[in-house]
Amino acid sequence: VVAQVCSEAGAERVVCAKDFAPYGMNRDEQVAASLAKNGITFQQVGSPYAVEPGVVRKGDGTPYAVFTPFSKIWMQHGWPAPFAKPSVQWSGAPGIASESIPQDPPCAANLPEAGEDAAWKVWENFRDTALDLYNETRNNPDIAGTSKLSPYLRFGVIHSRSLLAELNETKAHAVFRSELGWREFYADVLFHQPRTVRENLQRKMDSIVVDTDERAHQRFALWCEGKTGYPIVDAGMKQLLATGWMHNRVRMVVGSFLVKNLLIHWHRGEEWFWDCLVDADLAANSASWQWIAGCGADAAPFFRIFNPVTQSEKFDKQGDYIRRYVPELADMPAKYIHAPWLAPAEVLVAAGVEIGTDYPAPIMDIKESRERALAAFALTKNTV
Repeated sequence: VVAQVCSEAGAERVVCAKDFAPYGMNRDEQVAASLAKNGITFQQVGSPYAVEPGVVRKGDGTPYAVFTPFSKIWMQHGWPAPFAKPSVQWSGAPGIASESIPQDPPCAANLPEAGEDAAWKVWENFRDTALDLYNETRNNPDIAGTSKLSPYLRFGVIHSRSLLAELNETKAHAVFRSELGWREFYADVLFHQPRTVRENLQRKMDSIVVDTDERAHQRFALWCEGKTGYPIVDAGMKQLLATGWMHNRVRMVVGSFLVKNLLIHWHRGEEWFWDCLVDADLAANSASWQWIAGCGADAAPFFRIFNPVTQSEKFDKQGDYIRRYVPELADMPAKYIHAPWLAPAEVLVAAGVEIGTDYPAPIMDIKESRERALAAFALTKNTV
């Protein structure tokens, strides 16, 4: 199709940013080959990253598998300043014949505004209101403490170099810089280990036994719908359905809940996120799920299991995030909103909540599921 468009437009050269994911690299090779048959130049310029994947390496030339040393060399390598805004004369319709732009497909989610101008507005709002407190507030889903720039970074609407150029050396800015570094680390891991799109980076975790029976399918469906009976998990999954985005702390909580408390393979969570997230990035999505599952690069150990109740109490203390996305719990007092099944009967009546009717009962017991997950993990040690 690209070669056909070039022929119709009389183009002599195609310019694009480099892609470092398996599909994108293969696609670009095919496009370059088809253009070459017509004598058209294919030129790759720059990439979506401050430092291209594959550049940061150890002294012996091998890639890093741990973020902290990668980050140090990534910082030392540095990156060029952003280019000045170009002056462009666009060619297209009606001068070049074109089909009309199709109508957007039906979408129930309230997606972020598209475009570069919108991306800069999001950045400027974050920079002026929350960036200087980022290290203190980024884990709290009840407040606007994160940038929400991931969709724009994912699609190249704004470049990480543009953001890095505006950061200073304060702790808050350093933490935000580090988060951009994690994005680049995961891209580097995928570049060196393309199999990790579907395979565990750490082979020792291949032997873990997960649930695949009918009960597992039913529990997975409840997880997707935000009907697990654990408010912070349900709030996160409903935020995902409503907005195509989920707060990062909550992503870790819902991921741990699926992989460890429900003992369902990380593939299923990764696939659901890929379908639902507006910022779904191949490298970050697969690597983040492997981090949660304890089988990826610089992964949290499998025995680190997030307790959804304590996580909720710590990071959404008053329950405001839960009330926003689980409105059936809107009148629950903060003391009980994190575990409403433990609330006295009079509290539930006053809040208009009947567990099992207005809000689901927990689909499993946290303590028992934790012990079961640890037992499954223990068996992997005997197979290595």
